[in-house]
Amino acid sequence: QVQLVESGGGLVQPGGSLRLSCAASGSTFRFAAFNWYRRAPGKGREFVGSIFPASSTIYADSEKGRFTISRDNANSTVYLQMDSLEPADTAVYFCNCRDTWGQGTQVTVST
Repeated sequence: QVQLVESGGGLVQPGGSLRLSCAASGSTFRFAAFNWYRRAPGKGREFVGSIFPASSTIYADSEKGRFTISRDNANSTVYLQMDSLEPADTAVYFCNCRDTWGQGTQVTVST
């Protein structure tokens, strides 16, 4: 069964960038699709984007043009590059594959 571990969160100023990583265990990484979600304070879980085995991607409308998902099959890692960050992007970000979730990583956008 796949296990997921996110990293890369932290405090960043508005307009800044962060790159989140999702390290996955398991031998079927290259055949799996991965999703990023986030949960802002006091809000429900929100879809951020997905990457598919052939590296095609889809994004939520609010992230289009600012966020980029990529994958490194050799290192079994999925990335979420976040640019032009806004305070509204403050949330815990989760990596997901099928019914497996990581523990989440906190992103705080603030001055």
